[in-house]
Amino acid sequence: MARETIKSDEAPAAIGPYSQAVKANGFVFLSGQLALDPRTGQMVGQDIKTQTRRVLDNIKVVLQAAGSSLDKVVRCGVFLKDMNDFGPMNEEYGSYFRELPPARTTVQVAKLPRDGLIEIDVIAML
Repeated sequence: MARETIKSDEAPAAIGPYSQAVKANGFVFLSGQLALDPRTGQMVGQDIKTQTRRVLDNIKVVLQAAGSSLDKVVRCGVFLKDMNDFGPMNEEYGSYFRELPPARTTVQVAKLPRDGLIEIDVIAML
């Protein structure tokens, strides 16, 4: 089984010893994305809607670098700092996954890196 790491300069650089994504066996596995600006590496926005958009835009460019797209996402894991942000996050999320939305788990976590409000990881087909 071949395995290939994916890196896009249009997405934030990894902030630890991990790859932005890994392609293997017909799938691409994306590491969790935060609302980091790809150019500055700084957190974008103070509200959940702005951060959700930035996270999904980051995911979109990593998927493109891997030869995939949002339309091919089969599973998402959403990690929220506050479950009270579920409604507004869900509105933004839904605007990216209009038809055939992927399977998803959403959980509240105690803390996210860089004090983000949201982190999302995905698995997509190639």
